[in-house]
Amino acid sequence: MGCDGGTIPKRHELVKGPKKVEKVDKDAELVAQWNYCTLSQEILRRPIVACELGRLYNKDAVIEFLLDKSAEKALGKAASHIKSIKNVTELKLSDNPAWEGDKGNTKGDKHDDLQRARFICPVVGLEMNGRHRFCFLRCCGCVFSERALKEIKAEVCHTCGAAFQEDDVIVLNGTKEDVDVLKARMEERRLRAKLEKVMGVFRFCPAPISAPEPTANH
Repeated sequence: MGCDGGTIPKRHELVKGPKKVEKVDKDAELVAQWNYCTLSQEILRRPIVACELGRLYNKDAVIEFLLDKSAEKALGKAASHIKSIKNVTELKLSDNPAWEGDKGNTKGDKHDDLQRARFICPVVGLEMNGRHRFCFLRCCGCVFSERALKEIKAEVCHTCGAAFQEDDVIVLNGTKEDVDVLKARMEERRLRAKLEKVMGVFRFCPAPISAPEPTANH
């Protein structure tokens, strides 16, 4: 079924099979990336989280994945880098007032409005539909268009005022090049955290108590 007022299409129905990438309908691909959970392939519902590589998930799908990693999952590789719930950030998304949401048709069925984006940039109003680059901040979870971050340069979040650094900016559903950069940053960040943990253990480890030297008998 399509987006004709019937049932909600699954992600795999929008982007089908092992076809060549150049033949994949770009509009359907964008709909899949920005409206469906990378893990469960179900339509995205709050709470929505994103990983350090910029992929979108339903939070409950991530929790289920972490609790049951032994089960075979077709898309498990897409989340193999998620080792803990701390590896994802819950997103603070701005609703699009033009999105019609769940609406009924004459048959009494419901479907989601996939023609418009559910969310927008709170600064410049661009729709989060894949036609504009969007980012989120790891420090607070707020989501903006890349244009907003470039046009209104600041070292604090436009929404909540949290201070952030360049390392906190994660591109959502970026290009292969974006993902490569994000992966390198993720690995460096995790290595740094491990080293800091090891150094912390050594720092607080009490020095061994040496036995007193025997005194010479006179």
